Amino acid sequence: MRPSGRSVDEMRSIIIETNVTRHAEGSCMIKMGDTHVLCTASLEPRVPSFMKNSGLGWVTAEYGMLPRATNTRMRREAKNGQSGRTQEIQRLIGRSLRAGVDRVALGERQITIDCDVIQADGGTRCASITGGWVALKLAVQKLMKAGDVISDPLIDPIAAVSCGIYAGQPVLDLDYPEDSEAGVDGNFILTSSKRLVEVQMSAEGSTFDRSQMNTLLDYAEKGVDELVAAQLAAVA
Repeated sequence: MRPSGRSVDEMRSIIIETNVTRHAEGSCMIKMGDTHVLCTASLEPRVPSFMKNSGLGWVTAEYGMLPRATNTRMRREAKNGQSGRTQEIQRLIGRSLRAGVDRVALGERQITIDCDVIQADGGTRCASITGGWVALKLAVQKLMKAGDVISDPLIDPIAAVSCGIYAGQPVLDLDYPEDSEAGVDGNFILTSSKRLVEVQMSAEGSTFDRSQMNTLLDYAEKGVDELVAAQLAAVA
């Protein structure tokens, strides 16, 4: 029995509220169970210096957690510099979202996705990627409505979900009680057409075999199907 009472292949509740901030070109609050992340997309008419005159657009991301996103207060990273974990997560978000972008169609402009964790209960990077795509899509819709972009540069929705082995059995969408005790912990980033973008898997307390890996991938595909349905409903 999972601590939440969910079945092994059951997702937490998924809620995506759009246009939650006034100024960002795209924004949403994604809630995956008790993990809540505010995602905003900001458009800039320029790209990083290493991409100037390339004709290609750029999508990047920043990630952070509020001091009381967890059960004890954390110091703001702005005072102490970003941790290695934060840098790794925001790079993951950026490259995951870029996998679903036609950068030629986007044109020479940058979209920055900011992901701020309001409340954490496991899976914050996955929620950030999933919500980040929604914010990105909303920003692109504004570009297209204004006639600044002719064809939709977003090739395929991108979503992410955690899977792991808890109490000896593969499970989908780990919350914190499971994540903190999982023998195997993984994050799966996929397109809506089930193309793999990235898989992060590690043995935290026990090793895993090929059949367990296949089960986790099956669960991830099921979870991403549900997440993409929620994404598309949110941006419709």
